[in-house]
Amino acid sequence: MVEKLPNYGGQAVIEGVMMRGTQGVAIAMRAPNQEIVIHTEPLSSIYKSKLSKTPFLRGLIALWDALGLGMRALTISANIQTGEEEKLEGPALYFTLALSLGLGIGLFFLAPAVIGQLSERFLGMNAWWSNLIEGLIRLGLVIGYIWAVGRVPDIGMVFAYHGAEHKTINAFESGAELTPENVIRFPLEHARCGTAFLLTLVVFSVLFFSLLGPLPWGWRLASRILMLPILAGIAYEYMRWTANHLQWAWVRMIIKPNLALQHLTTRPPTAEMLEVSIAAFNAMRAQESEIGL
Repeated sequence: MVEKLPNYGGQAVIEGVMMRGTQGVAIAMRAPNQEIVIHTEPLSSIYKSKLSKTPFLRGLIALWDALGLGMRALTISANIQTGEEEKLEGPALYFTLALSLGLGIGLFFLAPAVIGQLSERFLGMNAWWSNLIEGLIRLGLVIGYIWAVGRVPDIGMVFAYHGAEHKTINAFESGAELTPENVIRFPLEHARCGTAFLLTLVVFSVLFFSLLGPLPWGWRLASRILMLPILAGIAYEYMRWTANHLQWAWVRMIIKPNLALQHLTTRPPTAEMLEVSIAAFNAMRAQESEIGL
């Protein structure tokens, strides 16, 4: 029987990579003096709660990964580059998280809903068409935003570290020795990528909201907020299931859009970037071993 590997995840940060295990997280960063600096810390209790094991509810963990944990990792990596030691935790972290989440919901969910409602009112469209237009605008905004930020040189560097993170996890899951020479041969795409989660969430929102029918202004906007955790849970379970069944050709076929979108958020990494990513992964695995996993 083939041993089931842990679902390790990660994220690119400024001049580095964060790798998340089941109990701890490690961040490896290339400091201005070119040395690799490693920061490790245990994961919060939310990763050990029943929430992390409950289908559909555990999709909320994926949102926390992308927002809360990701925000802390970015702050730590930025501090390494500037030499500052400002911590983002407690009220400051929750305020920043709430602000980021609010802006994201406003831009990608509420603004398209307003446009859809206006098209229904002033263009005489029925609810099905206005909901569909809303969804297509949302999808276009997400893809356009990712494409636009990727044109910024500093973000392009982060996207290259994102590619290094994917290659490292792909190499580990294939049983390869983690050296830059080996890891560089592996794909830039990964089925459990946060980009894949985001696209799946948006596509599911297009399908779901198109079926709601006509709604008053208030209920239309409220539904886009209230249904977001539910859609996140469904999107996460879909992504998790497809990632665990890649041996089937039809599964590999239906996830091609997710993998294609990752070409916007990844770049081919250098050998030096792979060294950083491998260091983060090894530090995370060392933490897991110390805990006895």
